[in-house]
Formats: sequence, C-alpha cells, structure tokens
Amino acid sequence: MTEAALSGATVGLGVFLLIRALFPARPGLVARIRALDAVREGDEAPRMRLIATNEKVSAFRQGLGERLARLYAARGWEVRSVRADLMLLGRSFEGFLATKALLAVSGLLIFPVLVAWVFLMGWGFAPQVPLWTAVLAAIVFFFLPDLQVRREAAARRRDFRHAVGAFLDLVAMNLAGGRGVPEALMMAVSVADDGNWAMARIREALGNARIVGITPWQALGRLGDEINVDELRDLSAALGLVADDGAKVRASLTARAATLRRRELAEIEGQAGERSQSMLVAQLLLCAGFVVFLSFPAAMKMLGV
Repeated sequence: MTEAALSGATVGLGVFLLIRALFPARPGLVARIRALDAVREGDEAPRMRLIATNEKVSAFRQGLGERLARLYAARGWEVRSVRADLMLLGRSFEGFLATKALLAVSGLLIFPVLVAWVFLMGWGFAPQVPLWTAVLAAIVFFFLPDLQVRREAAARRRDFRHAVGAFLDLVAMNLAGGRGVPEALMMAVSVADDGNWAMARIREALGNARIVGITPWQALGRLGDEINVDELRDLSAALGLVADDGAKVRASLTARAATLRRRELAEIEGQAGERSQSMLVAQLLLCAGFVVFLSFPAAMKMLGV
C-alpha cells in the first residue's frame, strides 16, 4: 500500500511539473494590479535601491532563487519583513529563497538514508516512519533560514539604532557650525571610519541619492523603508518639514538623539532584569536539586528501602 502511494505521488508530481513547464502560470491578480498601479503612476521601471547587497551567490543558486522570486511575485507574496531583514544583513532575496529550497530538499534526503540504514541493520520497520520523519525534517529545514535571519537582523537593527543616535548628534553639531542640512548630513557620516557598517550604509544611501535624484532626507526615509528602521523614517519626515529652519532642526535632532539614548538604556535595563530573573530561577532549581540530593538517603532509610 505504501509503495503504491509513493509511486502514485511520484508520477503525479512528474505530471504536474510537465504541465507547468508546457503551460506556465499566468501572473496573479496582485501582480497585475501592481503593474497597473506602476503604469498609472509613471513608475514603469523598478525603483533603484539605495544600498546594494554584498552576498556572492553561485550561478545555480541565483537561477533557482530568481525562479522562486518570480513565483512569489506572481502569487503576490511580498514578505516585506524578510526582505527588510535581508537588506539590513546585505543578503539577496534570491539567494535566501534558494537556500530555503535546497535545505528542504536535503531534509527529504533523510528518507532514503534512514531506509538504507535500517535495512543494513536488519531491523523490521514500517516505511511510513522514515517518510514522515523526512517530511518533518524538510519542513523544519525550510523555516530554519527565517529564524536565523530574524535573529541576526534583530541584533543588527539594535546596533543600527545606536548608530542613528550618534548620527543625529553629529548632524546637530554640524548644523551648529553653520552648515546646511545636506552638507551636515554628509559631513556627519564622513567622519566615521569604514569599520562602522551602519554609518557606511547611511553614507552609501546619501551618496546614491544624487544618482536617484532625490533629497538626502528622502534618501534616509527610503533607507528606513528598505531596512525597516522607524527612526530613519521619522528623521526623514522631520527634516522634510523643517529643512529650511536650522534652529528647529538642531533642537529636533538633539531631542530625538536623547530619546533614542533613553530608549536604548531602558531596553538594556530590561534585558539585564530578564537575565537576573533567569539566573534566580536557575539558582532556585539548583538549590531544590541539592535539597533532594541531601534528603533522598534519609527518605529511603525511613521507608525501609
């Protein structure tokens, strides 16, 4: 029964892939509406990104990722949070999709490995157990890159917010020196060394703003949209409103920098409190185990064991 089900599933998958290859799927409704909106707004060409990815992907992974990306676009799956995390980490969306697909396929390879191992050991087994184990492993492997990217992006986004606070102070200092807003923004990021990746991202975005044809504060807003940092979006909106009034800009930037520092300090204190509670729980469990260890011989003696 199991062999017949596996054979039918294999044949059905082959027929499905053949039909999809001969008759490609038409773009979905979401993709068509997005294309119509782009034509109506006069933005037929894709918008140039302010920062580029530095990940090197092989030709096979690139091709597989591009096909999967087109599938996502046709179905209207935007996954904006994942794209923002990948942009913050400097990775490509196509390489990420290819990694997910290849990891899922490697999880499915557990099935023949388990079958061969059990067969060599001479144990009796039901084929359903290795099959469902391989399917479960494929599902877990498919979502592992999402967990890794989310964890790394959270740490990087926290560091980026810290750099934004220092960037605001530097911009306020340059404005106090008599520079205009565009010059102050460029001077603030030029003093940072190349080892500061957050300042390098801001400097790259401000430099590409001239190529794209937008103002520096609009570039900061678009960078905030690309990497999902609310502080940059707020800074862009504030500079767009008061770009002609230097005094108000300085006061606003100073207040925002102080707010960011207070928020960062509150987050650090909250994390320290959570770790203290975790250590307290671990100490209580250790004490409870030590008490059980001391009382166990006496309890066994009283029970006559």
